[in-house]
Amino acid sequence: MIIIKKLKDVLVTVIGGIGKNTINIVYMLGYSTLIFLEVAYHSKAAFEKRREILKQMYYAGVKTFIVVSIVALFTGMILALQIGLELKPYQQQSLVGNIIIATLTREMAPFVTAIILIAAVGSTMAAEVGTMAVSEEIDALEMMAISPVRFLVMPRVISLALMLPIATVYTNLLGSIGGGIIAYFQLNVSFDVYYSHILESLHFKATYVGLLKAFIFGIMVSTISCANGLRATNGALGVGKATRNSVVSSFLMVLIVGYYITGIFYGKTG
Repeated sequence: MIIIKKLKDVLVTVIGGIGKNTINIVYMLGYSTLIFLEVAYHSKAAFEKRREILKQMYYAGVKTFIVVSIVALFTGMILALQIGLELKPYQQQSLVGNIIIATLTREMAPFVTAIILIAAVGSTMAAEVGTMAVSEEIDALEMMAISPVRFLVMPRVISLALMLPIATVYTNLLGSIGGGIIAYFQLNVSFDVYYSHILESLHFKATYVGLLKAFIFGIMVSTISCANGLRATNGALGVGKATRNSVVSSFLMVLIVGYYITGIFYGKTG
């Protein structure tokens, strides 16, 4: 009987925890959606907040330039090496450029760039807004009839929605260069052949789908990060929890939404 009672307590705890987490996820999904709708409404004031938007774009772009550069370069190098090793036994390593540019533009460039900005920018947004929330600065703004979404969230969402596609283009460029280095020095593919295949396979559809993903990822990451920051409570511990939740939620949403965007544009065959 004691074992059954302990087992029952464990099941209740596990099921209760799953239920609580599910409710929290649904709540934050709904709250983030409402924040986004409010951002869309206040976006008409974007010109008035242009200085703050440019400031946030600077933090999202220039401040992450070195990290994006290193990751983009080595992403292209890793892709070229792995693809080239598979093609080499068939003497088709000259096609490595075709596969790299298709992979980068469709999937890897927006995904990798989004992951970097989630860690470097999204977490910062959640921490900044969360710190303001727990120190009652958000309440002070509301007391002065200033919308926190218009004042804090809208510039951050617009800045990241603009910067992530720009950073994705840069990742495509640097990833292609990294792939070319490996193709030349380890796969014996000349730069002329490599870049001719790059240009042949650089399709408009793949490019705009990748940039569309980056734009949507930018909106999602910034909205989720700011939404978690606005709901932060309990001092420093709450800010840390909000930051962690924003990173995890943003990462999962990038994976899920990225899959569905790919499915919409490439899922149907023939």
